[in-house]
Amino acid sequence: MGAARAGDDADRGLDLAVLYRDEHLAVVAKPAGLMVHDSALARGESDFAADRLRAQFARPVFLVHRLDRATSGCLLLAFDRETASRLGKALMAGEVDKQYLAICRGWPEADFSVDHPLDGGPGKPLKKPAITAFVRRATTELDWPSAGFPTSRYALLQVAPRTGRFRQIRRHLKHLSHHLIGDSSHGDGRHNRAFRARGIHRMLLHAQRLAFVHPHSGIRIEAVAPVDAEFARALALFGLSDADIG
Repeated sequence: MGAARAGDDADRGLDLAVLYRDEHLAVVAKPAGLMVHDSALARGESDFAADRLRAQFARPVFLVHRLDRATSGCLLLAFDRETASRLGKALMAGEVDKQYLAICRGWPEADFSVDHPLDGGPGKPLKKPAITAFVRRATTELDWPSAGFPTSRYALLQVAPRTGRFRQIRRHLKHLSHHLIGDSSHGDGRHNRAFRARGIHRMLLHAQRLAFVHPHSGIRIEAVAPVDAEFARALALFGLSDADIG
């Protein structure tokens, strides 16, 4: 298994923490709020992870997959087209294991899967199969009144998307009415405001772990991205720390 350590090459303000790196590829930790690359959703943004990474590594980079702007965590990239192509094929074949952490409203089942087709986002109305597996890692009930109830219930989920559709995890949680906390597009505004009032302003979705077979060496690589301070504050509501869910 390849080494995975956060913080390498992150000594400059705009650099992204490197979780794994070799001559062919790297896994970096994208912060919440940073767009991966320019797109129709950019809306005047000028700061993109792709540009930062080209400057950070001083060489071309090829992004193998994407993360939403509001999502933090593991981002896989290659330094040459051949490596990018091999990794892309592995991703399409379901050979790249992606594991997320998410905090949602309510208490869903302990272990469940959502099989609900999704479109491709704006301008892409065709629906395609979309499957996400969920495991409930922890629950909490807080003395925060909500919708006529004296308390509010939340769950920490471990999430494994089996397909890669547009905002898949967020939209599947909305489909279940277990909205992702902090999601301004598909979430529940009442619960989002409750978390913001307590200093948690980000969307609580984190790409925690990424594992795959190296396309050249055949060695299994596993990278783990630690959560940021705001996500850690949310974990504390469950009596947990980043070390507890590693």
